[in-house]
Amino acid sequence: MRAHVNTILIAIAIIVSTSTLADAVIKRYSIDNGIMVTGLGSRDFTSDLIIWQSSVSARAMNLKEAYTLIEGRRQKVKEYLVKKGIKNEELNISSIDIEKEFQTMSDPDGTSYSQFIGYKLIQRITVESKKVDLVEKVSREVSELIDQGIEIITENPMYYYTKLSELKLEMIAQATEDAKNRAENIADKSDASLGKLKKASMGVFQIVGQNTDEDFESGGSFNTSSKNKTATITVRLEYEAE
Repeated sequence: MRAHVNTILIAIAIIVSTSTLADAVIKRYSIDNGIMVTGLGSRDFTSDLIIWQSSVSARAMNLKEAYTLIEGRRQKVKEYLVKKGIKNEELNISSIDIEKEFQTMSDPDGTSYSQFIGYKLIQRITVESKKVDLVEKVSREVSELIDQGIEIITENPMYYYTKLSELKLEMIAQATEDAKNRAENIADKSDASLGKLKKASMGVFQIVGQNTDEDFESGGSFNTSSKNKTATITVRLEYEAE
């Protein structure tokens, strides 16, 4: 029994000493080759610019008639938006796209041919505003125009932040400080001190929606579908160790 206990104690001692030696080797290797760390900068923010696109369309056999129809519909949409609180200078109206529409037909002997069935005109209306909440609300209520017989197709609003450059600088500073703190912590636990900075590099800028399951992209993410977002960036530092 005593021999069995001694064997167990010896085995434990070997495991502990091996683990300690491996840890020492890793630390020594890290210090001998410099200290490389990655720091993280992160900020939550709310978009301050919204872009919302919609379009009106009209169909007619006669091009002039189609123009008259779409101009009337565009004017009604514009009046509706202005009445809701959107200013004229926040509206951008595109030129009119014209399409000739054809339908495939077959004659009595089965030969197919295309028959002209009229013109289709499309005009896009873009709202660009810093009144994010207002435009967001209007985009949800615009179906009221359909009740007035106006054919309108709307897209989901896109959200942007106009102070992104300043935010990015703040995050780089935060990530750099985080990386330096990590390096100092490693040096302290390895009985060394930080030498001069050998190399610094920055990772890609990632913007994702808050409380979403979006994945980071290798080339960077730039979410435009969420009003509330989270931005992150990494900074990699390499120091000499003394």
